[in-house]
Amino acid sequence: MDTTLTITNGSRFQVSEFVLMGFPGIHSWQHWLSLPLALLYLLALGANLLILITIHHESTLHQPMYYFLGILAVVDIGLATTIMPKILAILWFNAKTISLSECFTQMYAINTFMSMESGIFLCMAVDRYVAICYPLQYPSIVTETFVVKVTLSMMLRNGLLVIPVPVLAAQRHYCSRNEIDHCLCSNLGVTSLACDDITINRFYHLALAWFMVGSDMGLVFASYMLIIHSVLRLNSAEATSKALSTCSSHLTLILFFYTAIIVVSVTHLAGRRFPIIPVLLNVLHSVIPPALNPMVYALRTQELRVGFQRLFGLGENTSRK
Repeated sequence: MDTTLTITNGSRFQVSEFVLMGFPGIHSWQHWLSLPLALLYLLALGANLLILITIHHESTLHQPMYYFLGILAVVDIGLATTIMPKILAILWFNAKTISLSECFTQMYAINTFMSMESGIFLCMAVDRYVAICYPLQYPSIVTETFVVKVTLSMMLRNGLLVIPVPVLAAQRHYCSRNEIDHCLCSNLGVTSLACDDITINRFYHLALAWFMVGSDMGLVFASYMLIIHSVLRLNSAEATSKALSTCSSHLTLILFFYTAIIVVSVTHLAGRRFPIIPVLLNVLHSVIPPALNPMVYALRTQELRVGFQRLFGLGENTSRK
């Protein structure tokens, strides 16, 4: 495809749009991926909307633990919606072009929602830590005001720290190539097309990942080490089992989320030889967790299952265990 160029004030050529080529190496038949991706997207939207409606409808779910789950559902919807409509447009209608401003906006949204998901997992880990290790103080510590404050602090942290990512990318000079071998505007995928030095972009991208996602992951696992230490000191096997069951669904999701991040990062090392692997995993990591999170909670949380039954009028006589 011919590169679309404009002339800047300094008489330098600058591309006016990018072209998202899709999945590298399978361009001729990549449209077949649209059906499973569309189904995953619809599942993510439907399941998370169901979570939100159920929490709003069922008064017994008006607790901090479920407020955080509702916030996670909103983040999941935002993350999936940031990328999937454009990917489906590429696969269905060959709508590969994207303006620079739209690309940088998508870059900001992806990074913000991804780091926000990590931050909410940290908030949920703290919630479980206080509930299990300090059960008597839990109602006075983890209140609705606490939920609002920590959520706003995470939004502020992520929103401000991610701003330099698209800003630095926009300051680069894109003078020749404009074809991105990807389905979305990833930071490194876009800046690799720049004609000038991108060292600062790479450095900030790495520092941001270590500072936000790395610190969140460390604090989450530290919280669970303290939880496990506290639970193992309980004398009753029944109390131990009940304490662990209250956070099993959360632990399942964070293990999947952070393991997927590590796998996606590692596969970038093999990107030159098998470029489709990091691209496919990157896309799946943005749509599978939003579809998986509500399903795991629905399967492993009794109160939420009862809420679903009441919502659909199936459980008026259902009693809680």
